[in-house]
Amino acid sequence: MTLGPLMLDVEGLELTSEDRELLGHPLVGGVILFSRNFENPEQLAALVKDIHGVRHPPLLVAVDQEGGRVQRFREPFTRLPAAHLIGRQFDLDSASGEALAEQAGWLMAAELRDVGIDLSFAPVLDLDYGVSKVIGDRAFHSHPETVARLAGRYAAGMRQAGMLPVGKHFPGHGAVTLDSHVAMPEDRRAYPDIMDDMLPYERLGHGVLAGVMLAHVIYSALDPHPAGFSRWWVEEELRGRLGFRGATFSDDLSMEGAAVAGSVPDRARAALEAGCDMILVCNDRTGAVGVVDDLGSWAEPASQLRLAGLHGRRGAVPDELRGSAEWRLASAEIEAATGAPALVLQG
Repeated sequence: MTLGPLMLDVEGLELTSEDRELLGHPLVGGVILFSRNFENPEQLAALVKDIHGVRHPPLLVAVDQEGGRVQRFREPFTRLPAAHLIGRQFDLDSASGEALAEQAGWLMAAELRDVGIDLSFAPVLDLDYGVSKVIGDRAFHSHPETVARLAGRYAAGMRQAGMLPVGKHFPGHGAVTLDSHVAMPEDRRAYPDIMDDMLPYERLGHGVLAGVMLAHVIYSALDPHPAGFSRWWVEEELRGRLGFRGATFSDDLSMEGAAVAGSVPDRARAALEAGCDMILVCNDRTGAVGVVDDLGSWAEPASQLRLAGLHGRRGAVPDELRGSAEWRLASAEIEAATGAPALVLQG
């Protein structure tokens, strides 16, 4: 059995019979976890093992564990810094900022790989224009070259820990004020003005990023559809001009920013037809079942091949992670970064 194109959520701390039945469907290829699925690392590892054991090849297990305000698993997982704090450190000292980015990427991925999780949807490659509340401190910086440098080092840390990086949200979510979770953002800028947003993908798309998540944003000067439903954005820009060969993910199709495409099954079909390899339907079991019923025997061999390469692998993670010298060093660096900024006098 191959991996299907649908990633969905599960109900709680362990799989229910309904979860197992749905996860066994050929159209399902992954599970995304949330805070409600976490009690402690031992329980989480057991849940992930159970999900992986439902079928072969194992389903992909993913989470949003960026750090800052987007971190599903808290204590005893390390409190990770928001990307903005890494960018702040880079402004104070570029070498230490890049080193911190790599440490943060390694620590995040190492702790997740330690419980068996395959993917975290990170790093965020959006630019901080100072207008988007939903992005805000999730962005490393306002300067595209700096975002590319820091995200590249963060991704390198992830890879060292055995996790492949999935950048988001292409082509860029930082220049719109509305939150696509609850509204339909529109970016009215012309094509040349969006080039800066795409520069991190251009820098990292060859051999660094293994996946890219599309934005629920309409770039109305270029295409009437949100990027995740736009064949122009996925196939012509991302895969064509930028030459990206990794896996492509829709953002959550249950979000309000996806409603423009119709019902949840309609959204799923539109995203797949646009070129997304995997579609996310979160916190909407009725919608997920509707997608399974609607898509029938959807199969795309190239997508299946790209998804099969995303499973976590054995990386530079000690057998006993917590308490190891590597973990203590990374934790100390991260803890220092989340403290008050140093006082810098200018002039």
